[in-house]
Amino acid sequence: MHVRVRRPLTTRRSPRTAVGALLAALSLLVALPAAAQAADHHSTVPERGSAYLGMGVVEHDGRAPAGPLHADAEQTEGVDVASYQGNVDWAGLWNSGVRWAYTKATEGTYYQNEYFTQQYNGSYNVGMIRGSYHFATPDTTSGATQAQYFVAHGGGWSKDGKTLPGMLDIEWDPYGGDCYGLSQGAMVSWIQDFTTTYRSLTGRDPVIYTATSWWTECTGNSGAFGSVNPLAIARYASDVGTLPAGWGFYTIWQYTSTGPIVGDHDHFNGALDRVQALANG
Repeated sequence: MHVRVRRPLTTRRSPRTAVGALLAALSLLVALPAAAQAADHHSTVPERGSAYLGMGVVEHDGRAPAGPLHADAEQTEGVDVASYQGNVDWAGLWNSGVRWAYTKATEGTYYQNEYFTQQYNGSYNVGMIRGSYHFATPDTTSGATQAQYFVAHGGGWSKDGKTLPGMLDIEWDPYGGDCYGLSQGAMVSWIQDFTTTYRSLTGRDPVIYTATSWWTECTGNSGAFGSVNPLAIARYASDVGTLPAGWGFYTIWQYTSTGPIVGDHDHFNGALDRVQALANG
């Protein structure tokens, strides 16, 4: 008797189906790194309120190799601090030669530095001349509104010989695009709104902190403030470099983010009596 052996059935894919499956798999492999990259980028966006003076300098302007600093006049050492530095060793800084300090007070209209009292009063208590600064977020509220918030939460000024005028920190947006979505003209108007309001509330013109590259990109290198507002320039190099339009000289130079004790160190462009003159108005 002849027995027929049945072979197992096999499913055969058409060439078109196989090619489609291969392409789908390849597209998935390509998409995975992109998705991971997007997730990684999202995870690096800092928390609101965590910004500080010079946060974007290294990323956008870099840091030149260490070398002797070149300045045109006698310099007085200072520091700037924010909440991420916690309780600051003010006695240690004083003993190292630091004689003045700026402390972050506010950001936007939604954040106050939780270490402000220790940092602002602590510098004063060891004998330093001190002031406070506001990290601007021009995409959230108007310049006038933020100036009012700043003055109400530590940004005021008094003629006691130990208090510097408030500082406006206007630089790269750590939470989004460089210029906060504003045109160059709108950015200039926002800064004018802030500085005019601050002066009306305190009687002082605020110091403007920025970097030349940001100022050029986001204000069109406006020269509207150089004759009124003292300049604090950010540049981590052996010299201050080109200043923004309108300023013939700087008042403060943030020259490093890797100095002793707190990292962010600054030179005041002059001897201690010039720091006192700025404090006295």
